Amino acid sequence: MNSKMIFCDTEETAMLPLYATTIGYWEHQEETERPEGFPDYQIHQIHSGKGELSIRDQRYVVGPGEIFVTFPHVPHAYTPLSRAWELSWISFDGREAGGMLAFSGIRESGTATLRGGQLLGALLEMLNLPDGNEAGVNLERSRLLYAMLLELKRSLPPAASGEDDLERLRPVLEYIDAHLHRPLQLKELAEVGGVSPQYLCRQFSRTIHERPVTYINKQRINRSKQLLYNERGKKIHEISRLAGFENVSYFCAVFKRVTGMTPEQFKRLHGLE
Repeated sequence: MNSKMIFCDTEETAMLPLYATTIGYWEHQEETERPEGFPDYQIHQIHSGKGELSIRDQRYVVGPGEIFVTFPHVPHAYTPLSRAWELSWISFDGREAGGMLAFSGIRESGTATLRGGQLLGALLEMLNLPDGNEAGVNLERSRLLYAMLLELKRSLPPAASGEDDLERLRPVLEYIDAHLHRPLQLKELAEVGGVSPQYLCRQFSRTIHERPVTYINKQRINRSKQLLYNERGKKIHEISRLAGFENVSYFCAVFKRVTGMTPEQFKRLHGLE
């Protein structure tokens, strides 16, 4: 493939939650300095060679199988360290751009390594689309951009500390799943995990991003949805008890907080009456 840069027409796609602004490929990326940053999000993936990314006072060496991401208006610079530094990139924006990157585990400008050194397939597909700005082509670019950010989620290995925390928490999560039908005390769960109740709360906050009681209630609501489907002859108070709630009023309040509707509305919506 020869070096190329595609400027996307955003007149219509700017209404979408995600849209591409430029897409490109360089057989050799030259030195680039951006003291004011760049107006859009950018993802660069390295095909071959090595380069150095500078973000404020931090420097990162990036090579094949790695990407670097820059957020809007963050000052940065990058320069080749090898005779040939081959890379492809996409610039993009949209109201969901930051959220999709955060979903993938990227919350700030920096570098990341792809699993197995693989390239992002959706980005390569975009580079192989026609270079023009026909409406259908631009819509396909937006679709592939969304697919690329989902692909990025699968392609990035989890942070080692987060993975370790989840493994340590797994016996507690399995215990909760097996005992949702009855009351669960924080002290009991802490004993399963071999930690103090305070430390268990910190583990949940760090790993699940929720308090234990919030997590348990959500699991119980998920269980109650299945019960409403499988046990259609049972009353709401019976479903509440089977899902592990001791008080039907509390069950209904949690159900509405989690789903936005009452159990009765849920049943009507899904034709379960």
